[in-house]
Amino acid sequence: MPEKNSFINVVKNPFKFRMFLLSKLPAGFFAGLKIEEINDSKCTVSVPYKWFNKNPFRSTYFASLAMAAELSTGALAMANVHGRKPAVSMLVVKMEAGYFKKATGKIYFTCNDGHKFIHAVHAAIETGEGQTLQALSNGLNAAGETVAEFLITWSFKARASK
Repeated sequence: MPEKNSFINVVKNPFKFRMFLLSKLPAGFFAGLKIEEINDSKCTVSVPYKWFNKNPFRSTYFASLAMAAELSTGALAMANVHGRKPAVSMLVVKMEAGYFKKATGKIYFTCNDGHKFIHAVHAAIETGEGQTLQALSNGLNAAGETVAEFLITWSFKARASK
């Protein structure tokens, strides 16, 4: 799908992605979010430990972790709705999180549920009914240890043609 590929090409370009963050998700820009990898099936987003993201316990603030986890799923969602006819709206409707280890250093959140997004967006367009899906984002530190897991529920609905 050319629309999906054009979106993926934008977020793979470091300058274009930073400008996208600055205009659409400024907190992500200042937090230093970076898409490390994206394709049809998965997306990995990193968040560094730095002054802007820290908490009083010398670790990354939970909201910065949540932002990176949400982006790892949201980039897959945006890739699948980008340029669709009819347009498809998307919205986070629920988030669950588990924290397992202190988040120090760079944390990498990966969502491997790209196939779920393809199916949900297609079903929303074909049926005209809203669709939901739960996507898992697993956050690992540089040693490969699980720091946090987020289960993010997305809703998709095809907009009526004008």
